[in-house]
This record gives sequence, C-alpha cells and structure tokens, in this order.
Amino acid sequence: MSAAKPHFDFLIVGAGFSGLTMAERITTQLGKTCLLVEKRNHIGGNAHDRINDHGVLIHPYGPHYFRTNSQRIVDYLSQFTKWHPVDYEIRVSDGGVLWQFPINLNTFEQFLGRTSTTDEMEKWLAENRTPIANPANSEEVILSQVGRALYEKFFEGYTLKQWNRHPRDLDASVCGRIPIRTNRDNRYLQENFQALPADGYESLFRNMIAACGDLLTLELETDFRKSATAIRYDHLIYTGPVDSFFEHCHGPLPYRSLRFEPESFTATQLKERSEISGKQGFWQSAMQINYPNEESFTRIVEIKHATRQDCPQTTIVREYPDAFEPGKEPYYPIPAPDTQAIYAKYRELAATQANTTFLGRLATYRYYNMDQVTGMALTKFDHIAAKY
Repeated sequence: MSAAKPHFDFLIVGAGFSGLTMAERITTQLGKTCLLVEKRNHIGGNAHDRINDHGVLIHPYGPHYFRTNSQRIVDYLSQFTKWHPVDYEIRVSDGGVLWQFPINLNTFEQFLGRTSTTDEMEKWLAENRTPIANPANSEEVILSQVGRALYEKFFEGYTLKQWNRHPRDLDASVCGRIPIRTNRDNRYLQENFQALPADGYESLFRNMIAACGDLLTLELETDFRKSATAIRYDHLIYTGPVDSFFEHCHGPLPYRSLRFEPESFTATQLKERSEISGKQGFWQSAMQINYPNEESFTRIVEIKHATRQDCPQTTIVREYPDAFEPGKEPYYPIPAPDTQAIYAKYRELAATQANTTFLGRLATYRYYNMDQVTGMALTKFDHIAAKY
C-alpha cells in the first residue's frame, strides 16, 4: 500500500515578490500551510541580489529601483527590512554628450546650448509638440508631449532596441511612464517613496520566509508540475508565465529577454578612471547611462551608486535586449494590440480554473513594478482570506 501524499493548504509557484508575499500572509495571518516551489536556485525572482566574486553587491537580473506611492506597501515591507533613501538618477549618452534625463529644464538648456527658464521651455514645448488629443501608442504619447526632435533623440532608438518594435506599435504606457518636467528635478522616478532595502533584497526575502515559520516549506530548483502531482493541496497560486501553464495551447506569448555583460574594476583602475567619472570609486558618473542610438546595448548600470556599498571595487553591467526563446528568461511582456489579443484567450482560460490564483507580471502578462506586484498580492490575499 503506497504512502499517502503529503497535504498542503496552498501550493505557491514562484518565490518572487508575489509568491513570497502570499506565503507570508497565508502562514502568518491564516495559519495555513504552504509549499513554495521555485525553478531557480535562489529566492527573490528577478529582484534577487548577491555579492559577486569581486565583493560587489549586484542585481544579476538588471537594476531594481524600488519606489511606491502606497503607504500600505511601505508599511508591509518595512516589517522585514530597513531602508536607505535613493534619488535614482540616470543620464543619456548621445553624440558624445551626457544628457540629463528624464527631460527637464536642465536637458532643455543642454539642447539649446545656453541657460533658459521654465517659461521658455513651456513655450517651446507648446510650439513643438504634436497636437494629439488621445495618444494611441508610444510614439504619439511622446510626440504629444515634447515634439519630434526630443522624441528622436531620447526615445525612438532606445525603444526600437529594447522592444524590437517601433514605438508606434507599442502601447502608450511603454514610453508614457517616463516623466517630462519643466523644472530642474533630475530624478528618474517620481514616486513619493524611493529607497532600497538597507541590507539588500536577499535579506528582505529571507526575513519574509523566516516569518512563515514551520508552516512554509520551500523547494528550490523544482518544477511545479512534479510537485503538483506529488502532493495534495487545496489552492494553487501561480506566478509563472500563463501560456506555459496552459502548455501554449493558444500559441506562445511574445516576451523580450535580456543579456547582461558584467565587468568589474579594481580600486587602482577606478582611481585612473576618476577623471572621467568625476567620482572616486566609480566607473561612471551616474548609476545608469542610457545609450539610445550609437551602441548595441541599451544601458550601462553601476548599481553601487544606489546601494552605497562601501567597497573599493565596482561592477558595471552592459544590458543588451534579446529575443526570447526557450531557455531564456521572459523579462518583459510586450504591450501591444496583437499580444493582448493572444493573452485574452489565456485570460479566459485562467478564469475557468477552480481554486487557482494567477498573480504577478508573467501570470497576468503585464508589466508591473515591484510595489505593484506586492500590492496585487496583498489584495489577492484579502480575497482569499475572506473565504477562510
């Protein structure tokens, strides 16, 4: 007689922000058991961070700049981490010049080659923007804000590289989320709360897991389909690609992937570089420099600017957009009418699944920031808790 399969109240697939938030809430608030399975060999999903071989704290899956306008999310995550504030600043390299970005009065003065005022910039924008009442795509949303010259300098080439699609073929939200300012605010982001976990994301995630106690079982490097057949469970929370869940029955959803090329530098090399970077201990002058036109990569990130790690070395990462194919990570759902038509079919299928919650960027085929997926998980938990 075979042994009975172990029983868990919840099977959670994916140990990123979504899955970890659900696991913590379910165990600590409902007292239910969870099996959390993750295909990678670490927790945290793409927000995972670690110390590399050169002693530098890096974000292996690209920079993760935490920000939010939600006090609820700040209060929730602050149970598991302290924070250090960060004003995320980036630059754009074009024509041998480092431009202030997002576009603001400082950018406008660089563009004119002289000092200016907010009034003059606002007048120039009014004269040069394309009047489009209801922008239907990313090209139109930027043309309607800043006109063609600034659109071509900062947005068109970068978007083509990043998405392998013209801005006119992408949803307005892709470029529309970048702020346009007429003051001297150089910050990349505009949310009220901008910070990083003081001890890194890994520490934050470990503290969330520790809060779950014995009610949580974590299995890394695990395929969820094997786990689903090896146990009994009452409710499934799935945060992976929705098309994969349904075995691509309506065809594969398009994604964009990324390739990262890190390069590390010693203290001696950085000392020699300081004349170019303008900062001791850093390779470049800003945390992130975008390359919209001349280079094959889209940006170079030196996350040490944001983490404020006290170490003599540094690491930069050149980021190359990449086509998605089996074996590569699906980083970005592509927001466009044709992709949404495919996803709509999977969304209908997902709605028919009893006792199953689809959660997060990949499961709902939509680009979300870290705070947004955390907020989504908290809301979904409230719905689940009402049933228990």
